[in-house]
Amino acid sequence: MKSLAIKTKKQTVLLCSVSFAALFCDLPRDAYAQSTLPAVTVDSPRPRSRDVAGATTRSATRGARRTRAARTPTIPVPAATSSRAERSYQTVNGYVASQSASASKTDTPLIETPRSVSVIDRKELDDRGVTSIPEAVRYSSGVTTGGFGYDPRFDQIYVRGFSTTTLGDFRDGLKQFPAGFTTFRTEPYQLSSIEVIKGPAAVLYGQSVPGGLIDRRSKLPTENQINEISVQGGTYGRFQTAFDIGGAANPDKSLLYRLVGVGRAGDTNFDIADERFMLAPSLTWRPTIDTTITVYGIFQKDETDASVAVLNRNGQILNMRGSDPKYDYLRQEQAQVGYKLEHRFDDVFTFRQHTRFGALKAESRYLSGSFATPTSTIYDRGAVAVGDEQTSWQTDNNLEANFATGALTHKMLFGVNYDHNVWDFRLGFGPVNPAYALNTLNPVYGIAGATPAYTSGSRSVQEQVGIYVQDQMSVGNWRLSVSGRQDWADQTQTNALTGAVTSARNDKAFSYSAGLLYLFDNGIAPYVSYATSFQPNTLMGIDGIVLPPSEGEQIEGGVKYQPRPDVLLTASVYDLKERNAAKLAGYVNGVAYYTSVGEIRVRGFELEARARLTEELETVSAYTYSDAEITQSTIATEVGKTPAVTPKHTASSWLNYTARTGAFDGFGAGFGVRYIDSTWTTNDNLMRNAGYTLFDAALRYDLGKVKPQLVGYQASINANNIADDKVAVCNAGYCYLSQGRTVIGTLRYRW
Repeated sequence: MKSLAIKTKKQTVLLCSVSFAALFCDLPRDAYAQSTLPAVTVDSPRPRSRDVAGATTRSATRGARRTRAARTPTIPVPAATSSRAERSYQTVNGYVASQSASASKTDTPLIETPRSVSVIDRKELDDRGVTSIPEAVRYSSGVTTGGFGYDPRFDQIYVRGFSTTTLGDFRDGLKQFPAGFTTFRTEPYQLSSIEVIKGPAAVLYGQSVPGGLIDRRSKLPTENQINEISVQGGTYGRFQTAFDIGGAANPDKSLLYRLVGVGRAGDTNFDIADERFMLAPSLTWRPTIDTTITVYGIFQKDETDASVAVLNRNGQILNMRGSDPKYDYLRQEQAQVGYKLEHRFDDVFTFRQHTRFGALKAESRYLSGSFATPTSTIYDRGAVAVGDEQTSWQTDNNLEANFATGALTHKMLFGVNYDHNVWDFRLGFGPVNPAYALNTLNPVYGIAGATPAYTSGSRSVQEQVGIYVQDQMSVGNWRLSVSGRQDWADQTQTNALTGAVTSARNDKAFSYSAGLLYLFDNGIAPYVSYATSFQPNTLMGIDGIVLPPSEGEQIEGGVKYQPRPDVLLTASVYDLKERNAAKLAGYVNGVAYYTSVGEIRVRGFELEARARLTEELETVSAYTYSDAEITQSTIATEVGKTPAVTPKHTASSWLNYTARTGAFDGFGAGFGVRYIDSTWTTNDNLMRNAGYTLFDAALRYDLGKVKPQLVGYQASINANNIADDKVAVCNAGYCYLSQGRTVIGTLRYRW
């Protein structure tokens, strides 16, 4: 079978190697682990309603500002932000966001958005001591993590039963394309917030999975001065230093800057390296009251391990690495540079453009192999080398129009976006080497050796063009949103050695959505919505032909309740389907092939509460019920069964306490509990993974309460998985261990 390669002229498509798609595309990552071939084991008072009177008031205000602008050459940017577009993910108070930058690509209050959205703000990230994106989102409803155990190379996240690990990875509204063995890795310290959009979002973002997407929102310049430095130390030799510096660069505050940096060294569980250097400068210029330009860059260098899987034999886990920590590495360099432009023409029209260029290069190697017999204690290993190089260029352009037709007000969005992605993949295998053999009765690590030469490779090119329109309408307390999008996608893959085209496909699709919400004056907002999505495939069947695109659709209903700005409660029910989902079907000469599974249906119920309960106590709590079923499949025994590692019940709650007065003034503490129900190990539902409950905690103290000389200093300690419960998760016959206990102490200084 030929290696999969892709060219897209009009559509963005995930890049996967055919021979390693099971490992790179959220399918079992160590499918080769027990074969005779080496394996790639990848595997933010309640917001006022927008009405005609409000629009008239805004018009008068802008007119007054333009009069002042005639007397003053430069105008300061709005407090706490550089752009109107960036206001959409700032919080009202504590853990409760007022708006989402991602759900509608406009400044629309969450209480008026007819779909379920979770916004995790910077304060929550700091309070919980978040060190990865999966850690950040795991207290949100509809979200599960750890379906393939602990693997720091990828943000393994499922939303409403569907993986967003690679296909739902967005940053500041633009997709972060994956390569074959790597993805653009995101440093949580460099984020202002994280937004979880639940359900199909293709109408604004193009091709995507039906479960939703995760949008990582970067720290960008603000008018308010920001001065922060911190140092960390923790388990497994972790040491990190970080800084976040920004503010106004001139007296009239028309020029703003920000510089965020992180340096880290150490390991994580199972001797997995965790090293990072990241620098993210950004600059905002507001030459007039109506124009804002922000330029930014993100430069990052990482080292971790290429194969983090533990050994398992006959479905039983062996608590030891399959690769060798000394030999194993994944060294990655990545850079992203871009700009955001916003210009307000008048009281009606505002234009926005976001353009970004990204480049990624990674080299990795590891050891993998097999047991000669089911009872053998010797794991015979060979070396594997993988290389990834990727460049991507994306631009999203939209024109917002605010106007009224009689009693009906409109906020319309007309947009076009273009994505272009090129990925070069290289692969090399070494023979089984007796010097690399691992005795499971007496495992010895510390092997050194040569890196295999690359013997095969491919180049994939994808292009995508999408045009979209959205109309958010208001009349009285009613909110109606309708939108549609047309996408064109081309993908081509060529053999890197011969230049021959090995795969080509052109796809096009129309996606649409509609939502209706009624906003009662008491803060209750019931809503209903419908949305569709599509995702072109890059995987091939046994005949070498790329599989047809998958399609998704969702009906959702719910109610939101916001009695005051620092409380937001959301309850939702949904019926979500995906058709033509690609599923690993088998191997030919060690090369994976796939089949369209038919249809997967997930019906669920979600509750989420983000609230300040008292002046001292705030919480994030969630519950999810998910009834997932394979309704159509080419494998008869899977019809009517639950997809593997899809829990029916999940629940979580984080309580955060901060003393404001008395003897404990300045003291803070947090406690969290996370429950994951039992899951099936395979799609035929023959065996189960046990359910489990994990606990997290945090302590912190404002040292300025001790003596005035320490004002601005805060000390904290965060512990995740306090009981050190390394949960075993088996998926499609292969087993993995989750992350054990981590304890991290932080000393932070803000001035």
